[in-house]
Amino acid sequence: MIIKDIINQLQQNKQVFENLLSSKKEEEFLWRPEPEKWNLLEIVCHLFDEEREDFKARVKHALENPFKDLTPINPQGWVKERDYISKNYNETLQAFLEERSKSVIWLKSQIHANWNSTLKHPELGDLSAKLFLTNWLAHDYLHIRQILRYGYNYLKQTTNLDLGYAGNW
Repeated sequence: MIIKDIINQLQQNKQVFENLLSSKKEEEFLWRPEPEKWNLLEIVCHLFDEEREDFKARVKHALENPFKDLTPINPQGWVKERDYISKNYNETLQAFLEERSKSVIWLKSQIHANWNSTLKHPELGDLSAKLFLTNWLAHDYLHIRQILRYGYNYLKQTTNLDLGYAGNW
């Protein structure tokens, strides 16, 4: 996949996230498939923070400042540290979608950048801007799959019906 294709897919995924996550009722976005699992509100907060502070920041860092140390992040810890559960679902979703639009505009302005530019990650070694960009898209896919699974499991639990007729999940 070339850089332009990845950026275009990130742009398309904005609509996928919007379609999957908008118009959720509070009972849906606060529902947890298991007590220790994130709910949709926490997933949306995670997507918003990752958009700004992980993927976009790291791509930018690799392209512009590959010799400077990375700013540490704590995506798992942010759930509690940043009190995701207290956030407004719809406002956070809109903020994420707006941030994705800004990210795509910025990425398109970088289309001719040196995507092989590499930085040293303290634990993972040499990582290129292209690797961060590609993992950004992979991160989208992981969460799209997760959100779809939540929808299926929520339907199954709240209807208490056999969903086998639909096919094997």
